Amino acid sequence: MPKKHGRHTPAFLLLFLEDAPSYGALLLTRLQNELPYCFSDSANVYRCLQELEKNGSAETHWETRENGQPRKWYTITAKGRQELSVYAEDIRQRRANFEFFFSHYKALEQDGD
Repeated sequence: MPKKHGRHTPAFLLLFLEDAPSYGALLLTRLQNELPYCFSDSANVYRCLQELEKNGSAETHWETRENGQPRKWYTITAKGRQELSVYAEDIRQRRANFEFFFSHYKALEQDGD
């Protein structure tokens, strides 16, 4: 069985950051609650956020509160918006291939009946 993993986690993180600045735990919650199938865990999300920050696709700042732990907030940058556009085109192309796959697979199933 193919391994399930979060190959497009950075794309979804950038998509959510385009909505609004956020912090890691909130982004993970959105992935888990909003995606039909979430293949990312907290370690994967934080690795992706570190990479987005490192490559300039996201900027960060710390918010300290009187109660609780400080939070590292992420904001998408202009470079991140460009990267999001590239991801969108990649996903659009993959979707076309997946649609072909399912259409072909369905035809094979019907021929087997």
